Amino acid sequence: MTYGDLSLWHETSGPLNLRPPLPGPDDVDVAIVGGGLTGLWTAYYLALGDPSLRVAVVEKDLVGFGASGRNGGWLSALFPTSLRRLSQLKGSSRDAALRLGAAMRASIGEVEDVITTEAIDCDFRRGGTLVFARSPSQLERARAEVAEAHAWGQTEDDLRLLDTAETDKHARATGVLGATYTPHCARVHPGRLVRGLAQAVERLGVTIYEHTAATRIAPGRVTTEHGTLRASYVVVATEGYSPTLPGAPTSVIPVYSLIVATEPLPASVYDEIGLEDAPTFSDYRNLIVYGQRTADDRLVFGGRGAPYHLGSAVEPGFDRVPRVFAKLQETLAELFPATAGARFTHAWGGPLGIARDWMASVGLDLVTRIGWAGGYVGDGLTTTNLAGRTLADLVTGTASDLTALPWVNHRSRRWEPEPFRWLGVNAGLRAMTVADLEERMTHRPSVVAKAMAPLLGGH
Repeated sequence: MTYGDLSLWHETSGPLNLRPPLPGPDDVDVAIVGGGLTGLWTAYYLALGDPSLRVAVVEKDLVGFGASGRNGGWLSALFPTSLRRLSQLKGSSRDAALRLGAAMRASIGEVEDVITTEAIDCDFRRGGTLVFARSPSQLERARAEVAEAHAWGQTEDDLRLLDTAETDKHARATGVLGATYTPHCARVHPGRLVRGLAQAVERLGVTIYEHTAATRIAPGRVTTEHGTLRASYVVVATEGYSPTLPGAPTSVIPVYSLIVATEPLPASVYDEIGLEDAPTFSDYRNLIVYGQRTADDRLVFGGRGAPYHLGSAVEPGFDRVPRVFAKLQETLAELFPATAGARFTHAWGGPLGIARDWMASVGLDLVTRIGWAGGYVGDGLTTTNLAGRTLADLVTGTASDLTALPWVNHRSRRWEPEPFRWLGVNAGLRAMTVADLEERMTHRPSVVAKAMAPLLGGH
């Protein structure tokens, strides 16, 4: 397998010029472990804020190898924890939760500004997000989500409920009873975004070392297979790959999400299904799915369903689960029948990081001077930017509105030991499939989903 085989995004990101590994022991001000979006955004804002800082990024493979280069391309305001739960964190409040929600929405514009400033060609298009309600139970969840959002200060301009006719103006899926729509999302080509950001970081004076695996992290140093990188501060930005790294201060586990992509589809298909404004799309089923129309008119469609592997194992073979790929293709055709005869040209997957309380976090231990960010639960494309700006402020000791947000220095409780973790996580994943089947049979909200919600980060 070549790097181009990792995903559609890797294959279509342009020429691949690998950077050399760390040539030997070195000293820097900030060492960042992980060349994904968290690490690169952190490096970008550190270098932008203080050009005198010596910043180096070490990456085991190549920039964007992991989730940053394999995701569904939703630059959204989604955060994995609800405003209600955020407000209930120790030391938090309703106002603090609202500030985090506002910061997430503003981060979309921040990323757009950087894309423009740095001339990053990544197919950015702000088309919003459309989430279909395709059963009475799903419509009930849609109504509840809108009511909850409005109770927390959002307006119709932020999230609104659409009827069938209004939904059809955006996209025409089967069985639609309504939908929700938010403008706070843009479609992007994530591979080009992460590749372009890496080039921008280098222009600012940051050094990126690829094919440089960190073997141990400790205060003041990152040990690699090519030598030790000594640093005043260390930032761990390894997300779903964190369990494979000794000394990484994180408690996330890797759970896989898989994606399929069609060939470029003819105009006749889009005449039937819509998506003219390229909104990202999903529906209110319990087992998460997500899609986008790409700039070259493919449909990229992903979802959960792949198993969690014992001991938080991460292996290349786990990226591909044929039965899940087949189910995704079937689901897309059921959602948009006009795609039933389409050829699928790409299928891929990868791990995302999930903390025990489904709470993303960013922070800096002032004693060890080790910083971290992660646990995005698949909502990381925008959250990584907020994390990078926050880490830059934490490392430089800059008191800001960002460093006062309620996810800063949050510590999630540890996951249960194996094999209880394996049993629990896979039972939860299977439960969501059962919940959708239950709702199709009973036409009522799932009892199974309600019972599992507290274990899966719900209210």
